[in-house]
Formats: sequence, structure tokens, C-alpha cells
Amino acid sequence: MTQQNDNIDNMPNQEEEIDLLELARKLWDSRRMLIRWGIAGAVIGLIVAFSIPREYTTTIKLAPEANDGKAASGGLGALASMAGISMGTGGGADAVYPQLYPDVVSSVPFVVGLFDVNLVDKEGNATTVRQYLEEDTSAPWWSAIMSLPGTVIGGVKSLFTSDDEVAEGDSINIFHLSPKENDIVLALSSRISANVDTKTSVITLSSTMQDPVVSAMLADTIAMRLREYVTEYRTNKARQDMEYAQKLNDEARDEYYKAQQRYADYTDKNQGLILRSAQTERDRLQNESSLAFNLYNQTAQQLQMAKAKVQQTTPVYTVVQPATVPLRPSKPSKVLILVGFVFLAVVAASAWILFGKDMVNSFRNKKVEEKAEPEQ
Repeated sequence: MTQQNDNIDNMPNQEEEIDLLELARKLWDSRRMLIRWGIAGAVIGLIVAFSIPREYTTTIKLAPEANDGKAASGGLGALASMAGISMGTGGGADAVYPQLYPDVVSSVPFVVGLFDVNLVDKEGNATTVRQYLEEDTSAPWWSAIMSLPGTVIGGVKSLFTSDDEVAEGDSINIFHLSPKENDIVLALSSRISANVDTKTSVITLSSTMQDPVVSAMLADTIAMRLREYVTEYRTNKARQDMEYAQKLNDEARDEYYKAQQRYADYTDKNQGLILRSAQTERDRLQNESSLAFNLYNQTAQQLQMAKAKVQQTTPVYTVVQPATVPLRPSKPSKVLILVGFVFLAVVAASAWILFGKDMVNSFRNKKVEEKAEPEQ
């Protein structure tokens, strides 16, 4: 009885083994078909790989200034660092910390601000970012076919739209972008990126363009604009305080000069007088001049402190990896595309050999039997 049970348990394994051998036999018998499909996939893969324009990526790494630990001090900061979480480097009141830099770089105002950046391509031709994306950026041949319906629909709409509605001004309204401007914003946003290492807070900026020189210049501009944005935000309050201190200092200086001049004029006109009233007036003017000088001296000190505060709040970034012109394209990977198409072609051919052909034959036989039954 036990031997019979063992034989019953082994039957599914034997059937499965036989099925696998049968599938392998089918594939081996149709190996010529697999080879043909693989060659066809390789040809299609080569066509696709060489149809995609080459892209060059430039990467810049920035290290922000180290914080004393106001935002992540004590044991909480240590635990967060061990967990790979950065508590921010800009202090507790800083709303733009490194983890928000990717959102800043991808924001519409930041991207639109890059439209008019002057660039020079590898051939020495001067251009701008917007002009380069509109005129000098190529696309695969199939993109023209895929965009044909949209082009036809846009042409039909333009026939029923007045010239005033489609006319575009020289200035860009960030609040209400035109369809063309929105397409450029999306295209440029997909080509620039910013990433922040949560452990080290190292900022990685990258730009991808079809021209290596344009890619390097754009990456360098993005790093400069990001530093300017963060610097302007960080020093905004300090600069306002400095401007107010400068205003007070200018007013105190003018008042001091006027009081000093009044005292000097009165002294020159009343030399040799021994009247008590004249001495009292001279003392009063002298006291006003002294008070004005003290106020001027205090505002001058406050102005120097405000200037020092601006310098203190100005962030400092160390360029770990500067922008360099890439020598090799970052994409497309022709080998990966070729291998992928060959793999898909072989898988499709195997599916047809193992399952598709039998399903089609069984469907045809069923149709033939259904037609033969009424005749009988």
C-alpha cells in the first residue's frame, strides 16, 4: 500500500518533467524560428537605438555649510543621523532647507528664469535655453508620427481662433503660461534635477542636454541660481534690517551735521559776548550737537552690526564636483536597447511556439468541426 502511494505521489512530478521536456523539444525543433525572430529583434533594436538622439548629462555636487546643531541638537540629532534622516541645516526658523531644493529647482518660477540664460554650443554658436529647446533639440522619427494627431487638432483650432487670442507677448506670465511655454517648462523640468543626500546633505545637481557644452553651462547656471535663491532667502531679513539701519544712520548723520553747523555758526557770530543769555544759547547748541553725535555714533555701530549679520547669515557652499563638459553620452544605452529587443523577440517567438500556435490550431479545428456538423 505504501509503495502504491509513493507511485501516486511521483506521478505529478513525472508528468511535469515530461511536460518540460516536451516544451524544450518544441523550442529546439523551432530553433530556426527563434533565431529569425532574434535577428529581427536585433535589427529593430539597432534602428531604435540609433534613432534616439544622444544625451549628455553634467553633474555638480555642492556641500552646504555645516550647522552648529540648532535644529537637530543633542540626542535627537544623533538619533536622526543614525537613522539616515537630516533634520535640516538652516536653523529652526529656516523654511528652505536642503531637502526642499529639488522642489525649488523644479518650480515654475525657477525654470522660467532659465529661459533667457545665454549659452554656447559645441560649435561656438550663441543661443539661449529656450531657443535651444525649440530649435536645436531633435526627437526620434516616431515622435513626429505620434504628435501628428495633436498637430492636426491644433491646426484646426487655430482656424477658429482669432489672432489676438493666440498672439504671445515678449514677457512671460508665470501665473498664466501659454501652451507653448508650458511645453517648454515641462521639457526643461524633465532635463534638470536636484537630489539631496539625507545623511551628508550633499546636493547633486544635474542637467541633460543633447549638446555636451550646453549641458555643462546649464548645470553651472543652475548651481549659481540655486545659491542666489537660497542666499536671497536666508539674508532677506538681515538685509532689511541693514537697510533700515542705513536709513537711521543717514538721518542721524544729517542731523548731526546740521546741529554741528548751527553751533559753529552761532559761535562765530557771538565771539567776545559775555551775556548770560548768549552763553546759555551756546551751551544748548553744543549739547544738541553732542546728542546728535552720540545718536550718529550709535546708529553707525548698529549699521556695522547689521552688515556683519548679513555676512553671517549668507550661506556658504563648497563645490565638491564642479561642472565639466561630458565626453560620453549618458543615454541612450544602445547595448541595453539591443539586448532588450532581442529578449522580447525571443520571448514572443517562444510564446507563439509553445502556446500561440496550438491555440490558433485548436480554434481553427473547432471552427471546421462546427461547419462540418450541419452538413452531416
